[in-house]
Amino acid sequence: MIPNNPLLIAVDFDGTIVTDAYPKIGKPLVFAFDTLKKLQSEGHRLILWTYRNGDKLEEAVLFCKKNGVEFYAVNKNFPEEKYDEKDSRKIHADVFIDDRNVGGFLGWSEIYKLILNREPAQELKKGFFSFFK
Repeated sequence: MIPNNPLLIAVDFDGTIVTDAYPKIGKPLVFAFDTLKKLQSEGHRLILWTYRNGDKLEEAVLFCKKNGVEFYAVNKNFPEEKYDEKDSRKIHADVFIDDRNVGGFLGWSEIYKLILNREPAQELKKGFFSFFK
């Protein structure tokens, strides 16, 4: 099923796709690659957005490729983008999936449900504001 409005989804690597073992590559998190492949099959574009660079970045990209996930872009907005120091390093995405977000990593099954239902802001607000009760 291709959604009417596919999302541009930025995904972190260490602690999000794999357990955090930087500079090594950790073990894949449960459902990480299954969820990423499912999102791609539904027409969403994935950007790998990670602290890694150089050889460590290449290792992560190859690891994902061996596990069936090739990204639309890596650490940039689109494949052809050339970084210019005058531009912001922040990328454009509809959704950012990262283990360092407020409230921590939700888990891949929960992330998929939120993306599928397209109500992440409401759900995340409920969870975030529950800390202040």
